[in-house]
Amino acid sequence: MRVAILEDDELQQRAIRRALESADMDVSVFGTGREMIFALRRDSFDCLVLDWTLPDTTGVELLKSLPTTQRRIPVLFATIRDAEEDVVEALEAGADDYMSKPLRPSELVARLRALVRRSRPTNEEARSLEYDRFRFDLRTQSLLAGSEAVELTQKEFHLAVLFFRNIGRPLSRAHIRAEVWGQDSDVPSRTMDTHVSRVRSKLNLRPDAGYLLAPVYSYGYRLEHLEAAD
Repeated sequence: MRVAILEDDELQQRAIRRALESADMDVSVFGTGREMIFALRRDSFDCLVLDWTLPDTTGVELLKSLPTTQRRIPVLFATIRDAEEDVVEALEAGADDYMSKPLRPSELVARLRALVRRSRPTNEEARSLEYDRFRFDLRTQSLLAGSEAVELTQKEFHLAVLFFRNIGRPLSRAHIRAEVWGQDSDVPSRTMDTHVSRVRSKLNLRPDAGYLLAPVYSYGYRLEHLEAAD
């Protein structure tokens, strides 16, 4: 799980990073709203954790100005402000959850996992993923399209699952690389493009079949389920 943290206090940054990384999360920390917005225009994450008061903006204002590539991402507020009107304002601005500081590390991890699970088509811990005519068996890493088995390599399977779990949402190249090849991988862009092309071909993710798996210029890829196929 890739999580972006907006927090300007260095002690809080370290505490949150420690808690999330101990739970095997990939964490990026930003000290200003400008830094986070800059990163979000180039990368994608599974969840955002926002502080309220920042040197250059507020968490609420940043939430309202999220790039279109990140509008569907789950957002949790983590702030010292705990008045009812503050909670209401954050939730009405688009936040999905709200925690008051001091944060309890285990609760933070549990809430983030729950937010990401609810944002996906099925539970992340489920044994299968079903969407339309596709059924992914996550234990055996096998795929059925209707009644037909689709032969995929391990990387192709993980790539297809990633796209279907995030259907309609743009995923950055960095996000795809971390989730499919590993956080520290330096896999070339051409290799990623080749794998995406193979997934598109093997699953027939084309407009005439009701799907569009297409590049997002200078960002990454997005899988869309079209409302009606020609």
